[in-house]
Amino acid sequence: MYNLIIYLYLLGVAVASLFNEKVRKMWRGERDAFRVLREKVDPEARYVWFHAASLGEFEQGRPLMEQIRRSHPELKILLTFFSPSGYEVRKNYEGADIICYLPLDTITNARRFLRIIRPEMAFFIKYEFWYNYLHILKHRGVPTYSVSSIFRDDQIFFRWYGHQYGRVLNCFTHFFVQNEKSRTLLAGLGLTNVTVTGDTRFDRVLQIKEQAKVLPIVEQFVHVGDDNPKVFVAGSSWPPDEEIFISYFNEHKDWKLIIAPHVIGEDHLRQIEKLLEGRKVVRYTQSEKLGAEANSLLQDADILIIDCFGLLSSIYRYADVTYVGGGFGVGIHNVLEAAVWDVPVIFGPNNQKFQEAQELKTAGGGIEIQGFNDFAQLMDRFAAQPDSLQEASRKAGGYVESKSGATPRILKEVGL
Repeated sequence: MYNLIIYLYLLGVAVASLFNEKVRKMWRGERDAFRVLREKVDPEARYVWFHAASLGEFEQGRPLMEQIRRSHPELKILLTFFSPSGYEVRKNYEGADIICYLPLDTITNARRFLRIIRPEMAFFIKYEFWYNYLHILKHRGVPTYSVSSIFRDDQIFFRWYGHQYGRVLNCFTHFFVQNEKSRTLLAGLGLTNVTVTGDTRFDRVLQIKEQAKVLPIVEQFVHVGDDNPKVFVAGSSWPPDEEIFISYFNEHKDWKLIIAPHVIGEDHLRQIEKLLEGRKVVRYTQSEKLGAEANSLLQDADILIIDCFGLLSSIYRYADVTYVGGGFGVGIHNVLEAAVWDVPVIFGPNNQKFQEAQELKTAGGGIEIQGFNDFAQLMDRFAAQPDSLQEASRKAGGYVESKSGATPRILKEVGL
């Protein structure tokens, strides 16, 4: 049944690729993968294979890959992706020796792929459970690990109709899971080769913090005209988020506001600027083009809009309070990149499926709001009670620090 579904999926992808650019990239990438492997695989080398569905899973695997390269330069790393949103962003990542799409999980593809690579071990990150690849890895005796995985009782493995597919879990040598509930669920299936190590993303955000960029334009904006301003940073914001915090800051002009929207398009940027009508607003790239002449422009502004990518994780360092968007839509974005800077993180109600957000709330470093009134009351309290802001800041950073260390625990367990 699984293989029939895979072939039907393959047919669907082929048809969809005619109409959708993202699907077309994936379709071409998967078909091109064997050419890439034939050209780049060194038959004398020893490979460790990492598979990530997309960009988020890549970030979870990255600390493991980079530590292996440091500790075991004799090993080469193969990195595969399923989604274009991962591959297209990280296809030039220098931490892997070969990067390509993973050919679709047919028996023929899996056999051919593994015959070329002959990996010494394989790491599947978080939710990746490819039936044919995993069964052939087990048949070949290749140690195979599920890392930073998390299991919930609504997944197919734990449903009465999913028992047959659930056998794929027996192919893993060991599971390195994020929480105790995952271990308990796996134990219910008779799987005891499980260690709770937490999430490697905590190690990753600490790495990001260490490598953070100093941003002269943001430095100028924050400090020009005031040695110690209060700064609010909104990251990955959507229109419902922006309507809330902009409404507040249009009335409370003693804060400097930095907005890094999730969608950077001219229509969205103009929508934000319209909400800020009457305020002194400057765009990041506008200042960047002016060079040394930007100082006077930044001195007059109290709102900075980040209209480019790649800066947000470093911008959080300048915040006294942060807001992470998405909680009034499909779900919140990365709260850890903000919390690691010892600042409280505010977010909307759609955060139930994000364990780190739930734990950050429990720790006291994350605050959920239901709308404008909650946001206004919280910001008023932070302004009136500086001690409460300091306490929330301390708890946010402390939470991230307390959850770090998954990477060395995993590598010690696998013998690397």
